[in-house]
Amino acid sequence: MRTALVTGASSGIGAACASRLISAGWRVFAGVRRAGDAPRGAEEILLDVTDESQIRAAANGIEQLDALVNNAGIAIAMPLEFIPLDELRRQLEVNVIGQVAVTQAFLPHLRRTRGRIVFVGSIAGKSALPFLGAYAASKHALEAIADALRIELRPFGIAVSLVEPGTIRTPIWEKSAAVADSLVSGAPADLRELYGERIAAFRRVAAKRGASGASAEAVARAVDKALTQERPSTRKLIGRDAKLRAGVERLPDRIRDSVYERVLLR
Repeated sequence: MRTALVTGASSGIGAACASRLISAGWRVFAGVRRAGDAPRGAEEILLDVTDESQIRAAANGIEQLDALVNNAGIAIAMPLEFIPLDELRRQLEVNVIGQVAVTQAFLPHLRRTRGRIVFVGSIAGKSALPFLGAYAASKHALEAIADALRIELRPFGIAVSLVEPGTIRTPIWEKSAAVADSLVSGAPADLRELYGERIAAFRRVAAKRGASGASAEAVARAVDKALTQERPSTRKLIGRDAKLRAGVERLPDRIRDSVYERVLLR
């Protein structure tokens, strides 16, 4: 039986990936931060990707691994001028350093099985939107990490893929909005004076698009293919808006900026 570890598996994309792999006959270890949050049928592992002791315990507790799905992540929305540096560090610690830490811990397992790694990135790794600069920076970093690892691990037969969803209907954005509200409430009054109207316009657009976003199951299908196809795609855009944004990014910078200004901030 093939064995997979999915990080951030308590909800959203991670839970959908774990459930799909279980249905396909995989043995799935679900990395979660709170006991009892693992999807039905998964073997629960307490795994905060920023906790070195939990990562080490997970690596010691899993004997065989054929696939690693690096999905754990958070999204912090805030103008870069006002984002607390501790929050910026947390964004990068979870979405970048944590992914590398887990990958390092499980590479010996994957080398033995000539396994596969899938990073759950984002179209934000190609397209940085206003007020999501910290999140986009973390996803841009994952693009670089996946590109480097793909070549570094090739001699060992370990395939590395990156899925790049657009807007997905998951709790991450509800959590992000709650964190943003807390940060804004504690920020200097200048933030609201300088950015208030544009933030409000952006959030209206984000809420509307989030309600019509692609499903987490669409991402899970792409992850499944990356783990099972003989020649997996190195990267895969998921969702209509991801493909639209990828197209916008091919425009000259000033035209690109004007498009986002008009669509998102007015």
